[in-house]
Amino acid sequence: MPIQYNEFYNQRTGLTIGLNKLLFSVQSDYQLVEVFETDTWGNLMTIDGMVMLSEKDEFVYHEMLSHVALFTHPNPERVLIIGGGDGGTAREVLKHPSVKQVDMVEIDKTVVDASKLHFPDVGDFSNPKLKVLYEDGIAFVKNVETPYNVIIIDGSDPVGPAEGLFEKDFYQFCLHALTEDGVLTAQTESPWVESYYPSMKKVFYALEDLFPISKMYLSFIPLYPAGMWSMACASKKINPLSSEVSAKIKQSDRITSHLKYYNADVHSGSFALPNFVQKIIQR
Repeated sequence: MPIQYNEFYNQRTGLTIGLNKLLFSVQSDYQLVEVFETDTWGNLMTIDGMVMLSEKDEFVYHEMLSHVALFTHPNPERVLIIGGGDGGTAREVLKHPSVKQVDMVEIDKTVVDASKLHFPDVGDFSNPKLKVLYEDGIAFVKNVETPYNVIIIDGSDPVGPAEGLFEKDFYQFCLHALTEDGVLTAQTESPWVESYYPSMKKVFYALEDLFPISKMYLSFIPLYPAGMWSMACASKKINPLSSEVSAKIKQSDRITSHLKYYNADVHSGSFALPNFVQKIIQR
């Protein structure tokens, strides 16, 4: 095993992490799932050679992908997660007392198995409100009969089984799978990596066409390419920057006081985009 993990996102430019040992390596029907013990970031999961999460920084991604949506919706009870096999997004969603049911649709059981073994504090898989379904998320969304209050797209990069999660048809299905006041969030790659721009534009143009309200917001995740990561929030009725949403967050100390990244100021500030980021999704 090499003593370093390298993920290159532009020729010879990328990320380097020191490794102690390989803990898990399984080539599933869909992808290669590996877990390493690192010298700095705890255990690290990669899929097809791309970082998915580390023990030390996973909270940023999972809190920002989840709580922006859950606090924007006035009373989220039914939540659908597409992907999210490590369990971190579901863990954050389940912190909201109003939530009664979480359906997590993960195509690859290997990801869940790896997380249960090597990231025991990330998932909350024993929670009775959580139902894990090993299915194709795109096919699942097409056939939703009872709509969800919130849909969270927690997929990997736009290659392999996650490629379809960046297409307009998929977001059309999500629109119909949401309630009248439904909210959607999705991870949408790094604004610093030009090769991601076509996929980012696909998502944001689709959301702009389909939803009355759609916005990009940012979070900062050390082990993701270039550290800055974009996410999308789309809503049928509620603006995530409304005074009602801000008040709701500030009144929810029971949740936010235990979080490591997300709070009311971070929520509003994350929607402030640098000029170069705004230009990426301008038409």
